Amino acid sequence: MKKTKLGLILMLYASIACASLAVVYAFTKDSIERQSEIQLQASLKDIFPQATAFDVVENLTSPEPNIKFETAYEVKSDNVPLGLAIKVSGPSYGGNATLLVGIDLHRSIAGVRIMALNDTPGLGMNASNPTYYVDKAKKVTFLGQFEGKFLTDPFEVKKDVAAITAATITSKSLTKLIKTAGDAAIAYMDQKVMMASMEDEKPTGETSIGASPAVSTGSPIGAPGASAGTAKESARPQAGGK
Repeated sequence: MKKTKLGLILMLYASIACASLAVVYAFTKDSIERQSEIQLQASLKDIFPQATAFDVVENLTSPEPNIKFETAYEVKSDNVPLGLAIKVSGPSYGGNATLLVGIDLHRSIAGVRIMALNDTPGLGMNASNPTYYVDKAKKVTFLGQFEGKFLTDPFEVKKDVAAITAATITSKSLTKLIKTAGDAAIAYMDQKVMMASMEDEKPTGETSIGASPAVSTGSPIGAPGASAGTAKESARPQAGGK
């Protein structure tokens, strides 16, 4: 009888705790989502400060089964393409990590920002520490070393990419997310160039049946005639870890 009573009391406490958590989540969900969106928009502008538009790219999927592209954007300045930005998430040492990766028209990394990371303080979390340098002499952070790095370059951790001390797994995981997003962005931009070239080769006046005349909105992203504007160049400064 006592065991039954104790079990009922414990079940009641558990139910109250679950209900309380549900109420707290319901009240904080919208606030969390708003903060995430604010963080995302700020990071987009941080990587591409000259951008005036971030157009959502539909159906851009990761080639890696355990890596997800949450959102992707064509980055433009007054309809002039600047590059692509991909919010990518995948497994890391302490669980899933989420990054925002910017790729410019030079086929190099324009910048990387951490959206979410759960790792060991003082070790893996140094990836997000603006005062932790993988190159102390030049004051380059772990993420800062990727800025200006061409995607045709090798990305082998400890050889081509400096690892975070005592956090090799985290270093490799984040590097893989960056490279996967970068390669997908290049493939996307190449496809846009090919499609634009095919359109240019059509005889004058040729249109698809039932199609309306096309309205130009600027150069296709990645096209040879597209300007990178004032996009960060390969030799962009890395001081401050950006």
